[in-house]
Amino acid sequence: MPLPAGGGVHTPALGFPLTVGITRDHDGTLYFLYATGTTDLTGVWHAGGRPERIAAMPANSLPNGLALDARTHTLYITDSEGAVWSVPATGGTATAWSTDPALAPAGFLGANGLKVHNGAIWATNLDKGTIARIPILPDGTAGPAQITATDLTGIDDFAFTGHGDQILAALDTVDQVALVQPDGTHTTVLTAADGPQGPTPIALRGDTAYIMSAAYLTGKDPNEITVHLND
Repeated sequence: MPLPAGGGVHTPALGFPLTVGITRDHDGTLYFLYATGTTDLTGVWHAGGRPERIAAMPANSLPNGLALDARTHTLYITDSEGAVWSVPATGGTATAWSTDPALAPAGFLGANGLKVHNGAIWATNLDKGTIARIPILPDGTAGPAQITATDLTGIDDFAFTGHGDQILAALDTVDQVALVQPDGTHTTVLTAADGPQGPTPIALRGDTAYIMSAAYLTGKDPNEITVHLND
């Protein structure tokens, strides 16, 4: 990726450029986000060969989580400065889809991980330790956010297990992974003793979960953990 002017020092909250939020279309196209703190590079990119920006986002935004709604072919993006954006997967103008207060940061990073699930956008808030469900209304606009889970310290990315609204969540700042039930209760299923070091993205295929550890805070042992889920 091209290095931004100044090396990315103006990237909000972090001060360095980063690529995040990768997702894949059915035709194999990869979409990802690039946050640089500059107007010429920040936004949504795709890679079907040479990387190309398909939608610009404001320099003062921090694009973080990314998901594709296959039904409408719309990309949704969490902005950790407190919003969810939308953009056609074909590219174009990014629109601030929701700026609900549930997405706002409380000192560092707000909206983080994001998934499209059961007619809604689900987004985490790292600072607040919450998961919010934002309904996609019939006209495509956002309904009010509903907090579905709390007390998830340092929550980053997450994935639905396939059992309704049950979630497997990465708790980045405490080196843990939690299993969150549809009623909002949760249990810790992995701790630092099991290997996670600042876990960030989670992906599931069948009964196998793939958990990536970035080790942002520890600076030790960035890794990938594979675990099998029991019914």
